[in-house]
Amino acid sequence: MSTADGGSLRAYRDNLSGLHTLDRETERELAKRWMAGDQEAGARIVEACLPFVVSIALEYRRWGVPLEDIIQQGNLGLLKAAEKFDPTRECRLATYAAYWIRAEIREYVVRAFRVVRLGTTKGERRALRAYRRSNTTDPAALAKVSGLSEERIRLLLPLLSGREVSLDASTNDMPSVLDRLPTDTMSPEDEASAHEITAQAGRAVRAAVEELDERERMIVKERLMTEDPPTLQELGNRLGVSKQRVRQLEERARTKLRGELSAFAALVA
Repeated sequence: MSTADGGSLRAYRDNLSGLHTLDRETERELAKRWMAGDQEAGARIVEACLPFVVSIALEYRRWGVPLEDIIQQGNLGLLKAAEKFDPTRECRLATYAAYWIRAEIREYVVRAFRVVRLGTTKGERRALRAYRRSNTTDPAALAKVSGLSEERIRLLLPLLSGREVSLDASTNDMPSVLDRLPTDTMSPEDEASAHEITAQAGRAVRAAVEELDERERMIVKERLMTEDPPTLQELGNRLGVSKQRVRQLEERARTKLRGELSAFAALVA
């Protein structure tokens, strides 16, 4: 599950090359066995997500932290997600785990980034030691001890004081520092819900399109479901009708689709 200490990233990724993403039906069957107590089935589902962890870890490779370490933390997030995962929900483990993988990686890179950014010169290390001994925030005093300029000390002070605060610590009934870091990531429950709604919407659209007649279905797929739709005239030439007739057929198909999808829209509203 984890990169071996001292092992190369290349070797680890080579080991993952033998793993294949599970299709939905296979994962569903393994999930049933997992719920029934088959730990090997659960392990197969988790292992199939390991390459997904690597893909997420690559998003953080520019933070100056070894990628092997980032992957390791992502794997821990995957294991946390597996412990909380409910196989009865119509949601893939990878979709659910994305939140936990990113959360674990984000906490680690923030910690590591702080260490990397501070204490890289002798003067900074002297300033850090002086701050720890005296807890003074006087720029002149720290500058005298460290040999740095007062201007440089003023720039370092937020890092000096911030370094002593645990990201997990909560004070004065406030959330921890980590929890207050901005993030655009949805909660795992929200992600699972959004994934399910998207899947349901796709099924509803496909079912609605199948209710159209052959010409309407062709027009909808060509005009509404492609990135580069043909013109009304081009479709008219292919169907042997005028572009006005194509417009009428398209509008009729849109009306039918709205009617077929109204029930789904009301359900998710």
